[in-house]
Amino acid sequence: MKLLSVNLGRHKAVEYTDAPSGGTGIDKQPAEGAVRVAAPGAKGAAGSGVAGDEVCDLRHHGGNDQAVYAYAREDLDEWERLLGHPLAGGSFGENLTTSGLDVSGAKIGERWRVGPDLLIEVTSARIPCQTFQGHLGETKWVKRFTQQGAPGAYLRVIEPGEIRGGDTIEVVHRPEHDVTVALQFKAVTTERELLPRLLAAGDALHPEAIETARKYVAKYGSQAS
Repeated sequence: MKLLSVNLGRHKAVEYTDAPSGGTGIDKQPAEGAVRVAAPGAKGAAGSGVAGDEVCDLRHHGGNDQAVYAYAREDLDEWERLLGHPLAGGSFGENLTTSGLDVSGAKIGERWRVGPDLLIEVTSARIPCQTFQGHLGETKWVKRFTQQGAPGAYLRVIEPGEIRGGDTIEVVHRPEHDVTVALQFKAVTTERELLPRLLAAGDALHPEAIETARKYVAKYGSQAS
């Protein structure tokens, strides 16, 4: 398993975002050399955990539980086939473009060692938005991305470190529960009856997802199909 590239975004003014800044950092480009990754701070006050990567809408992005976003090259390749045009690393706004790793099949709480020092933990799936759709210029993109079910993963930083394209990725911990990123994505988008199952992931799950699951259980009970 390998890190193909570390991708960084800069503020770009666009018409397709409702961010207070009027811009987005979703158009990420591969970085040259080593990039430091560390916990950025609380959501709403802090942005990306990847040095040099700009988050332009702190309402929905950034913070400790969404410090890093990873997407698999294999899933980008499938989207290339479906869309009919090339997709470079960083095209989906991901910080880490990986190879040989089933990112959407990763379990919540799974931990990856990237390079010699960085340790990161899977927290949740990426939820598509209108900015993502505008960036790609694809009509009904939010629906298509949701139906595909390969959302990629957000991660928090457990141990900071420097990484670069070409570094190895090792899965050093995989929880015993069955809550994958793909399952969590379905639960919060199209199959909300799955929400009770998310609680098996415990505190490793993104706090907002925990709250959503608990509210569902409080209202409908803990039985999931």
